[in-house]
Amino acid sequence: MADNKAKRGSADRALIALTETYEVAYWSKKFKVTPAKLKYAVKKVGHSAKKVEAYIKLQKHRASDKSRIALSEAYEVRYWSKKFKITPARLKAAVAAAGHSSRKVEAYLAAQKAAKKKKAKKVAKKTKKTTTKKAA
Repeated sequence: MADNKAKRGSADRALIALTETYEVAYWSKKFKVTPAKLKYAVKKVGHSAKKVEAYIKLQKHRASDKSRIALSEAYEVRYWSKKFKITPARLKAAVAAAGHSSRKVEAYLAAQKAAKKKKAKKVAKKTKKTTTKKAA
């Protein structure tokens, strides 16, 4: 059913009409989501703009919360230390150095691992030189 453009009251403004492309574009821009995500949200919670906005905010919060490491929760410390294959103490140190973002912690740990590998390679090269000098 098409949107009645003659009705401009608050009741019509509070609803999202998915059949009108300009409304989909407007609400997508307003909520900063793709039209597909807007349509999914409307199907999930109904045509009320307030309900859709609340649903989208909740989904964004959940998504951002998943990528953050909460050291205050024991189950999160176990999860992330298992995922990164490090001890909880080392995880806490990495979070202190890089922040609570899981991506930043992962990059920090990768950089540490690369630096450790480089240092080990350098030490191995140095010991190899000293052993060949002693043999000669």
